Amino acid sequence: QVQLVEYGGGLVQAGGSLRLSCAASGISINTMGWYRQAPGKQRELVAITSGGSTNYAEAVKGRFTISRDNAKNTVYLQMNSLKPEDTAIYYCYGYKLGSVYWGHGTQVTVSS
Repeated sequence: QVQLVEYGGGLVQAGGSLRLSCAASGISINTMGWYRQAPGKQRELVAITSGGSTNYAEAVKGRFTISRDNAKNTVYLQMNSLKPEDTAIYYCYGYKLGSVYWGHGTQVTVSS
């Protein structure tokens, strides 16, 4: 059974930093990333990494960094210079061979 488990959400003041991590078990996933969903909004891509390449949403470029540890099958999201508009539930995402996997989500709240 494939599971994605996120860690690291919480409450932080604007300008602060948080680091999210997501560990995959049950399968080695090549494409992993992060999406987020704010109240009343659609889920949106934050950052994704696949085969050594990375892509970021324009809103987070220069502030967020995605990385992974292949040996641990874990992906990280370092979030710096956080803004109140970054407040959302952050979901870990995995894709392999036509199957999509989601974590349960972790809340990130940025206070002004």
